[in-house]
Amino acid sequence: MSDTTPSDTSDTADAADTADAAGPAGPAVLDVWCELQCPDCHSALDDIRALRARYGDRLDIRLRHFPLEKHQHAFAAAQAAEEAFEQGKGWPYVEAVLARTERLAAQGERMLVETAAELGLDAEEFDTALVDGRHMLIVDADQAEGKAIGVTGTPTYVIGEERLDGGKSQEGLRERIEEIADRLLAR
Repeated sequence: MSDTTPSDTSDTADAADTADAAGPAGPAVLDVWCELQCPDCHSALDDIRALRARYGDRLDIRLRHFPLEKHQHAFAAAQAAEEAFEQGKGWPYVEAVLARTERLAAQGERMLVETAAELGLDAEEFDTALVDGRHMLIVDADQAEGKAIGVTGTPTYVIGEERLDGGKSQEGLRERIEEIADRLLAR
């Protein structure tokens, strides 16, 4: 989604020229295609934390939803994560849910709402969001985009137009992401 309207395109072009002259226009982007009931995504959290610590604001780590049919509560968890981002605690919520994948499998939406309350989020709003489905379109769009670019499992990373499949093995992926991020940030 763009914040640019037709009336301000000349300002945008000037800003882009200035950014090119000054260096990189913004952070490198790492899309993490994730499913919140996935044990492999839980295992990937250490790499995500290490990348966040190494790059800070220079690497924009974006959660992308790819709920798998084999996990009954994955779609609801993705919607709940979107509500957490809306309430300002997206990543802490994602990490808390991924730390409880077995509990999510057993308790479903009740666990999602309880986790929100534990983090000081508006649990009633979470419950309402899960009932009214206000975040379904975001989750559906992420999943459709993931399928379109060849995502078949989670976690899958996309950085610099390279797709890295972490569902088979996390081994060496953080190092590969760092190589690509360093190259992108050096431009």
